[in-house]
Formats: sequence, C-alpha cells, structure tokens
Amino acid sequence: MNLDTLLTNGKIYTMEAEGKIIESIGIKDGIIQFAGTNEQAKQYQSDKIIDLNGRTVIPGMADSHMHMYAYCQNQALVDLQEARSMSDMIDKMKEKAKRTPTGNWIKGVNFDQSKFKENRFPTRKDLDEISTEHPIVIRRCCLHAIVANSMALQIAGIEKGFDGGRGGIVEFDEEGEPNGILREQSTRIFDEIIPDPLSDDKEKRRIMRDVFSDMSSKGVTTIHTYAAKIWRYEEDVALYRSFEQEGTLPVRVTVCLDEIFEKEVLTQEEKNNPYRMVQYGAYKLFTDGSLGSRSAALKEPYSDDKNNCGFVVCTQEELNKKVLEGYEKGLQLAIHAIGDAALDMTATSIENCLKVTRERGMSQEEQEKRLPFRIIHVQMINKELLERMKKLPLVLDIQPIFLCTDLHWIEDRLGPERIKGAYCWKTLKDQGFIQTGGSDCPVESFDPMKGIYAAVSRMDMDGIPKGGFQPEEKLSVYEAVSIFTKNVHVATGQQDKLGTLEVGKFADLVVLDRDPFESDIEDLLKVKVLKTFVAGRLKFMI
Repeated sequence: MNLDTLLTNGKIYTMEAEGKIIESIGIKDGIIQFAGTNEQAKQYQSDKIIDLNGRTVIPGMADSHMHMYAYCQNQALVDLQEARSMSDMIDKMKEKAKRTPTGNWIKGVNFDQSKFKENRFPTRKDLDEISTEHPIVIRRCCLHAIVANSMALQIAGIEKGFDGGRGGIVEFDEEGEPNGILREQSTRIFDEIIPDPLSDDKEKRRIMRDVFSDMSSKGVTTIHTYAAKIWRYEEDVALYRSFEQEGTLPVRVTVCLDEIFEKEVLTQEEKNNPYRMVQYGAYKLFTDGSLGSRSAALKEPYSDDKNNCGFVVCTQEELNKKVLEGYEKGLQLAIHAIGDAALDMTATSIENCLKVTRERGMSQEEQEKRLPFRIIHVQMINKELLERMKKLPLVLDIQPIFLCTDLHWIEDRLGPERIKGAYCWKTLKDQGFIQTGGSDCPVESFDPMKGIYAAVSRMDMDGIPKGGFQPEEKLSVYEAVSIFTKNVHVATGQQDKLGTLEVGKFADLVVLDRDPFESDIEDLLKVKVLKTFVAGRLKFMI
C-alpha cells in the first residue's frame, strides 16, 4: 500500500491503554492504516515521510463543553479577565468608552469579583463612573450574572419594583432601586436588546478563522459547542458547514442546541468519512446557575450566605417533561447541573425518563443502544447521589480548569463537610464514570494542556496550593489526557473512529515538544504543540 503520510521515529502514545507506545504511524485517505515499529514501517511506501526525531505524539485533543460563538463575540468586547480591582475594571472600560460614540452600547466580559481586592460585585454606581452617556453592561466570567449602569437599566425599563421573572433575580438597594445586578434568566433582558458584536459577516468570519487557528495551535481537533439562547449565544450548523465547504475548518465541530431539533440521521458512509467535520450533538437543558455567583442550587444554604440556597430554573415536573420529550425525539440529553440539589433533580429526571419509556414499550436493549445522558459540570456529589448515578447510562462533562479559580473560595461557599464532595474526579473515575474534559470557554481557556495540568495538579496556574487542593482527588497524567482525548468521543458514540491512534481510526493527532507523561507537574504548562493533524491533514505546525 502506498501511504499518503508516514510518521516515523516517534514516541507515539496510542492511548489504547496506559503506557502503550509505538514508533510509527501510516495514514491513507485520512485513516490510520499502519501503527507499529520503525522496522515494520520500512515495508510501506509513502508520498510524505515525517521523521519525528523522537518527539511525543498523542491523539488530537478535544473540548467537550464550550461556547464557540460566545467566545468569538467576546473578541469584539472588553475582556476583564485580568482586572484585579474595581479601578482596574473601570479603567479598562473607560478606554473603550473613549473610542465609542455617545449612546452606543459598551459590553465587558469575564469579570470575577472574587479576584478583585474589594471582593464584591460591582453595582450600577461603579459602572456609572465609566460613563453616564453610554449604556454599559458587564458579564461575570461564569456567564450567570450581569451588572448594568443606570443608562442601561433605564433603556431596559428596569426600575423600582421590577419583576425579574421566573428563574431570574434583579437585585435592589436599600432604597428599593435596582442596584444593577441581574442573575440567571433576568440577564436575557439585555441580551435581547444589545446588538450582536458579530453582526458584520466579514468580521465574524475573520474572528472565527483566527479562533480556529488558535485552537489548532493548541492541539484541539474536536470541540462540542453549545448554544445558550438565554444569553443569545447562538450556534448555527450551517455557518460551520460553510467553513467546512470552503476547506478552512481545521477542527471537528459538534453543535449542541438548547431547543428541540430534528435528529440528524447519518448514513454509514457519512459515519465512516474522516473528512466529515460538522455534526449535530446533544439537546441542552439547564437546572441551576453557578457556584461563583451563588446561584447553583444547594440542598442546604451557602456557608457564606446563610439565607441563600441558590435556585433551580425549572420545576422537577418541567425538567421531567423536557428530558422525556427530547429522549423520545431520539435526541441525546445534556443537562447542566452544578449544585447537589440540581444534580438530584437531574438524576430524578433521567430515572423518570428511562422508567416511562420502558412503560411505553422501549426495551432495555433499545435503551442500551442509545447515546448516554450527559451531565455537565457535576461540581458536587454525595454518597446517595453517587449510588443513584451509578445505575444510569451517563457521561460526565467536567471542567478541571474551574478548580484553578474556584479553589480560592470554594470552601467558604460550601463549608468543611460539603467540600469533601466537590470536584471529586478521582472518586468518580474509580466508581466507573466516564468523564470528559472541557473548559466552558469563554468561562475559562480552551487550552487542553491547562485542563490536563489542573486535573493532575489541582493547583492554580501559580502552583497554589503546594501539593494540590484535596490531593486525593488528583488524576494521573494518563487519566487526565484520556478525558481530553478518547473519553470525549464516547459521549458522541464515536469511540470506534476517534480518540486513540489505532488502525482503522481517523488520523487526528498532535506532535508535542516534550513528553507530558514524563514531565514534572509544573512542566505540563510548558508543553507546546509542534504539529496538529486532522484526518491526516496538517492543520498547524511551528
């Protein structure tokens, strides 16, 4: 057989099993045709031979939960991620105000009040210091809270006694006036009136191409991107397919929607096509908010907010109905659940769905052939929930990089007892759960090596705390790489085509400048991608 590409003389981790290493890989028509030793590779002819010079190769990396379009929108907004005080935030926003015509909206993203020296939420009064001649909003990094200035509140009609609606919170000051802080469903008030920063198609496509290129440079070959209409985070399969058709899409894209849609039916030929880059994914549902904004639903009050248990965005009956409706439409369900009360609701809805569909005639065999339910985040568990979840067909979409931020305040939120059930990746792994690695970008960076570092170290990016936060819950490097490679494709039922470097699988792989399996924990952040291949085609190289 004459190959298209032959990579030889490498240290190639196939990820089939821990420590499984080969030296050479041969690729033909986007598929791995040979995987073995350098000596065995000599029997093959190839149009292109790449000498890896001993470099490390792993499967292409993936992000199982992100918001691609939202991240692209943010490129046109004010990024407040590095703001460390109220004055930092105000100064960054003032710079934007100087360049913005009077009366035009100004939007900031990614602020985190827990990183401000004041350690408090901004209010409309703080944002009024930026400008009273521009409507201004800033969104918290978790996406679940917005702060607006006085002009923005006035335009939106938010005044004394305003009802934030079901599933939403509008906060008021001592005089009963809105203080500018809105949480959860009420934030959509602004999302519905602020123009899309990517409304210019040419600029939108330029930004998206830049982001795709950045992904390739970080070894990302697959993303699962989620719509969130609550924040006007739209996702359009046709848009991604237009990039695919013009040959400029270097990343496989699975698009997950938060409204019922018609299930995509693929032929066997389409499933076997390594160059097929875009597909529909799961039907997304929400149950609660976030720990960072104290809106995740807890069974007992927050330890640092004794009158607050967070809240759920729907009733148990409503969630049961939505899960059942999606499942009977043939769709995979992906459910956002962070707090223990939300996870309880989610488990109940899945249990109900399986029970009702069995009563309506679906066999156990038919249920077992379905894609697993996906639970997103799973930041709190307890023994009772763990035992219930073990009986369900689940994949858990986790974001290890969350802990790099949250470890500085999470025990204050949950207290010394509940914290034992938070971010329990090793426990979940040992109990047999398949976990997939994501970032929730733009909440955190989509760089998978940062996620791998977080899972292995349980420290922040500055190496704090030494030894790691609850170190008994650390994953090994192999386990961490697995959640960002092969495990992600279990979620979409594509583990027979993607995720490991075996004969017959699609040739998605990355070449690294060092071996992460033999690196010190701190050096995981120094790992650089030298080459990225998707279906055997070179998409990035240094």
